[in-house]
Amino acid sequence: MAGRDPNRGRTIATVLGRRLGGELLRMREQCGLRQTHAAEALTASVAKVAKIERGQVPLRDPDVRALCHLYGEQDEAVLGRLLALAKADRERRRAKGWWNQYPELRSLVEYVALEDIATGVRTWQGAFVPGLLQTPDYARALAVGNASWDDPEEIERFVEAKIARQARLSDGNPLNLWVLVGEAALHQLVGSRDVMRTQLAHLAAVTELPNVKLQLIPFSAGSHPGMTGAFSIVSFAEPGAMDVVYMDTTSSTLWLESEEDAARHNATFERISRAGRALRDSTALIERIRKEL
Repeated sequence: MAGRDPNRGRTIATVLGRRLGGELLRMREQCGLRQTHAAEALTASVAKVAKIERGQVPLRDPDVRALCHLYGEQDEAVLGRLLALAKADRERRRAKGWWNQYPELRSLVEYVALEDIATGVRTWQGAFVPGLLQTPDYARALAVGNASWDDPEEIERFVEAKIARQARLSDGNPLNLWVLVGEAALHQLVGSRDVMRTQLAHLAAVTELPNVKLQLIPFSAGSHPGMTGAFSIVSFAEPGAMDVVYMDTTSSTLWLESEEDAARHNATFERISRAGRALRDSTALIERIRKEL
């Protein structure tokens, strides 16, 4: 039929929906209840409960309250966290953001969409400067070196989209960003020496933003927990309350959505940060490396 919405009737599992559904599933199983009990409490079908627990449908606040009541959850802090998570998921599903105009973002689309509604991001990266702190020339050189695009125009649109993300650092409700970067990333020659000098100068300048915290993990730190791989923790309330973990590899994108995964990566991030330099010392090291180029 002409004009029919191809997405109508489809259910799409979102990262936040899966996080919420997973917590509700855990609560139900701890009570020894079945999906039929949840369906009765919601005056809904068992099929809908299954979709809720798989993160495929948005959840209204009255339904969150009804399920928490059924599962005997009386902690107002837990209820508040789940309500906030449900709200964030609804906002994510309604969002028609600029990122949808950039197919060049590929697997980054979901991450950028969540970053747009997040309150904070904690990022550990040992190999290169994280995207929110990249200059256009540095981002372009990374994309060329990645060799994922044959069309130069695609590269330019990818760079444009990556730089557009940085508006979150200075908008009306700026993102709180805490970045841990390995010293190796500052020595790795991405593009020319001029590109790296400009990138390092930008890193030093961006630390002047009150919502940005940057720590370098120096070579002298020795072995530390971050050596196994990079990751980002995206928060939608106070850190630790509603976090999801994002990991990107050469072959796949991985979201870790459970409370246990979030807690484990937050603890790992804290341990890595303890191996890092203080903000002032980090800025001094950046400037020293820039002058040596």
